[in-house]
Amino acid sequence: MIRKSEIFYGKVLLFGEYSILFNSKGLTIPYSHFTGQLSFINDDKYTDYDFAVQSNLQLIEFLDYIKYSDHKGELPCKIDFENFESDLKNGLYFESNIPQGYGIGSSGALVAAVYDKYGVDKIEASATIKNEDISRLLLLFSKMESLFHGQSSGIDPLNCYLQYPLLINSRDNISITGVPRSKFENEGVIFLVDTGKISKTGPLVNHFLEQMRFKEYEAIFKTDYIPYVNQCISDILAGNMTSFFEALNQVSAFQLKNFMHMIPGSFLDIWRWGLDSGTFQLKLCGSGGGGFLLGFTTDYASSKNYFSGLQHDVIPVYKSVQ
Repeated sequence: MIRKSEIFYGKVLLFGEYSILFNSKGLTIPYSHFTGQLSFINDDKYTDYDFAVQSNLQLIEFLDYIKYSDHKGELPCKIDFENFESDLKNGLYFESNIPQGYGIGSSGALVAAVYDKYGVDKIEASATIKNEDISRLLLLFSKMESLFHGQSSGIDPLNCYLQYPLLINSRDNISITGVPRSKFENEGVIFLVDTGKISKTGPLVNHFLEQMRFKEYEAIFKTDYIPYVNQCISDILAGNMTSFFEALNQVSAFQLKNFMHMIPGSFLDIWRWGLDSGTFQLKLCGSGGGGFLLGFTTDYASSKNYFSGLQHDVIPVYKSVQ
């Protein structure tokens, strides 16, 4: 079935942040709580005029970037630049409630929307899309999104465009998958916690890559961390929830010990309390440094009350179906 909607969801990378750079698996899902779509200023769809103007300027910069890439022969797709430019002059902007700098695909949704509207002979988003077409989309989205991240994997806009959960076995092996809600036992919930702080991906990724130059850090990352990431993904897809939470506990504990640079200082004790009490487990959502954190629990009511007491908002991402 081909997607008809011109509305694009945000995304949540459940597992794979940093580790997919070193050949771990990854699992990402679309997140319909946050959406974006191309619109026009004064089209009675958005009340924040200043936001719309800034978005229009951002899209003009994006147009210049992909035109330059095309001129150099580096854009692996055809874009209808004439209509794109004409629409920008008429007030085109990206109407979105996806917070920027929060790791949930604000730029990915924008790139997906532009390709969907202005791509020439574009690859259609479909549940039956071929693997070779997924690879082609990943390549072109990687190039298009690089304006925003310096160097993009292309996975965020791919997920926003296809709007299905994606299993990343490797950069050359990405497929549509499904996460079985019926086996997410008890009152299992995956949720987001708002740190109240905007993050920037580039400096954090650079810090991580610097750390990986140390052989000891590289060794524990590859032997003590990646196997648990892969196990979490395999277990949640198979519905092996007891094993999943055991592996998740290891992932969360590893990040608390070895990714402290990526965790806002005010959340270190919260993170530790969740682990020690067994009430919830936290992990990074994207590169970290702020934005959202991901939480996992089988006691959502207690977890929500705990964060409410600390005046932190939580948003459910994924709930079990009983």
